[in-house]
Amino acid sequence: MASTPFEESADYVQSLARGLRVLRAFDRELASPSLSELAERTQLSRAVVRRSLLTLQHLGYVGSRGRSFFLTPRVLELGYSYLTSLDLTELAQQSLEQLSQRVGESCSMAVLDGSDIVYVLRVPVRRVMSVALGVGARLPAFAASMGRVILADLPEAELAAWLRGQKFRAYTPQTIRTASALKAELQRVREQGYALTSRELEPGLCSIAVPIRAGDGRVVAALNIGMPYSDEAPARAVKQMLPALHEAQHAIEQAIRHRGWLPHMAMRSVYD
Repeated sequence: MASTPFEESADYVQSLARGLRVLRAFDRELASPSLSELAERTQLSRAVVRRSLLTLQHLGYVGSRGRSFFLTPRVLELGYSYLTSLDLTELAQQSLEQLSQRVGESCSMAVLDGSDIVYVLRVPVRRVMSVALGVGARLPAFAASMGRVILADLPEAELAAWLRGQKFRAYTPQTIRTASALKAELQRVREQGYALTSRELEPGLCSIAVPIRAGDGRVVAALNIGMPYSDEAPARAVKQMLPALHEAQHAIEQAIRHRGWLPHMAMRSVYD
């Protein structure tokens, strides 16, 4: 007998789900939307969006200016609560800073959240992408080196479910844009233990990443070095950056084992 979707169960709080949907509709492209713009983006009725906005405004998460709405700094509390409960960032901070100083490039740590990776730690050196990257920034997992090393660890059934929910997009001519091509690339990542992307998200970006495993062997995050693209960048990434990346990876995983740290929450959410 087929199970009832959770959305149709008595435990599903529709108003909460709709409120979060409205909250997540704000982004760089829609920083100060009107009620109509939010209704169009969320595919909810104007009445539902209006009630959600008024509630979020009452709670201090949303402000208004004329007919436009904007997020307030209070929304940062939600992300900060996650980061402070993560603990992993504390274990990795020093190693990430040392790695960045050693290679002279920007270094980051990210976790998987649905279709995206989310940056939880970053030591920037120079800006190599047109999008400003910092803690909380999101990138499509399928096209990012950190996303691929995490996806490569997913059990076959979980990966198949993840792939079914993806909408591939060609960010550049070099972007892997089909499920079959991505699966082949993930197999290569499993075999070599790292992921290298070159000009897949932006023409000027090259990135190399390795997984970070908890004491139980599960990949809980990814660590990467990002650098400007040149013809020599991919070879330089493997020859010069990867050894340094492996040292940082080893130091972080050793700290994880020494502290006895295990993920106490679902850090790897494959369903949106």
